[in-house]
Amino acid sequence: MVNKILVLSIFFGCTEVLSQQLVSAPFHLVNSKYDEQNPVVGPGALFLTVANHPQNVGGKKDPGDIWISLWVDGRWNTPVHGGYTLNDANYNAVAGFSPDGNQLFLLGHYGKKGNLASTQGISVSKRIDDGWSSPENISIPYFMNRSQHFSGSMNPAGNVLLFSAESYGTIGAEDIYVSVKQAGKWGEPINLGATINTRFQEYTPSLSYDGKTIYFSSNGLNGEGGFDVYQADKLDSTWKLWSAPKPIDSPPNTEARELFYRTSAKGMALFTTTQNSDGYGDIRAWVDTLQKKINEPMVVLRKGKVHITGKITNSKSGATVAAEIVFQSDSLYRTQTSSDGNYVIDVPANYKFNIEVSAKGFVNLTEQASLENFKLTSLSMDFKIQPIEIGTVVNLKNILFYIGTTSLLEDSYPELNSIVSFLKANPKIEIELEGHTDNRGDPKKNLILSQQRVDAIKNYLVSRGVRSKRIKGKGFGGTRPVSTDDTEEAHKLNRRVEFVILKD
Repeated sequence: MVNKILVLSIFFGCTEVLSQQLVSAPFHLVNSKYDEQNPVVGPGALFLTVANHPQNVGGKKDPGDIWISLWVDGRWNTPVHGGYTLNDANYNAVAGFSPDGNQLFLLGHYGKKGNLASTQGISVSKRIDDGWSSPENISIPYFMNRSQHFSGSMNPAGNVLLFSAESYGTIGAEDIYVSVKQAGKWGEPINLGATINTRFQEYTPSLSYDGKTIYFSSNGLNGEGGFDVYQADKLDSTWKLWSAPKPIDSPPNTEARELFYRTSAKGMALFTTTQNSDGYGDIRAWVDTLQKKINEPMVVLRKGKVHITGKITNSKSGATVAAEIVFQSDSLYRTQTSSDGNYVIDVPANYKFNIEVSAKGFVNLTEQASLENFKLTSLSMDFKIQPIEIGTVVNLKNILFYIGTTSLLEDSYPELNSIVSFLKANPKIEIELEGHTDNRGDPKKNLILSQQRVDAIKNYLVSRGVRSKRIKGKGFGGTRPVSTDDTEEAHKLNRRVEFVILKD
């Protein structure tokens, strides 16, 4: 039933119309705590791959299923799973569409039962009355991929496939190749040569809409981060002569990982980045014609308010606590609990809020909440706050860093400022900051990084007027995990900052 519903909506309109509307397209309903990859705009819908989602065919261990977001009321809706015809427990991704939108090209070959048989090529699924047909394998002579990684894209005309693989004549780990369809047959893959490919990894290639420029991500060209996006111009028809790659003009690459950069005819680009996403990819948009980066979700505001009720309690005893609650977006909204610890507040709909709960004798609590569901009119939010006691451990879950660095993410500052307020309101309290990483990578480097991050937090608190002697700090690297499971969820739990109350 999922595919039948989708197909009725997907094919109202065309890709070109969407390219124009994407200028104001918000992605806040598309991005999630999971890994969003490979965004491809099809007729009336955004197709993306989501990794390690519990609703994937293979569950949380699934490396990626195709999900679909519909264009409704000027924004992308929350994605829904693309169904079992296109997905299995392996990595599933869309390479592109035919010009009329009736054919969907997929990465990989599928077996007789619809399961992905290998990464050795591409497949095509055709639009039918109730969704998409079972994928049919496309034959490309001398196609081979030794790598577990396989990414690529089809040009808008449906006759040029760019892909990343470890194959014949590979210079490094993964190189970029092209296969061209002529007279109805796909040609043997061509390595794009040493101007494009390095001894490291080249991923997620795509062509500009006019076919004159290639975009790709590489970790072998001395960029800003792990993978940065580069562009190079095609100099002849051989696919082997290119201008020297240069970083894309816009948006700027970061110390995070930028992948899957794709442009449209209207100066619009989609890509993914791990910046501000705690290691998971999020989809972003860049509008070259306006020179404006859509870094933050754009919200279409709805008139009205959300009525919020809740209770504040002591995290140890369960007793109710008289407290002040502040909701902050572009304005402040304050309320106090009644004598029984209950509170009531009305805040504007369609905003993201930083929430701070404070009470005498308790550690300030900070939370974040998104009230961007258009249908949301009421909400219950209870909070448990920790009493001030020697030995109390406070998890600072909203303090985050750019991956592998000591640079704080912007979302960290509300909680940092809350700690400043707490320490200034309780001038006798002394604390020890503790920094933790997960246990992957070099243990010595993890230990150093955790200490540097603790030092960065202490420096911020001191810069805001807290006396240095009240704050100790120690980095533990990955030596004190809260979970020993080898899952991304466990690794995320282990990457944390805490403080311990030493003196009250």
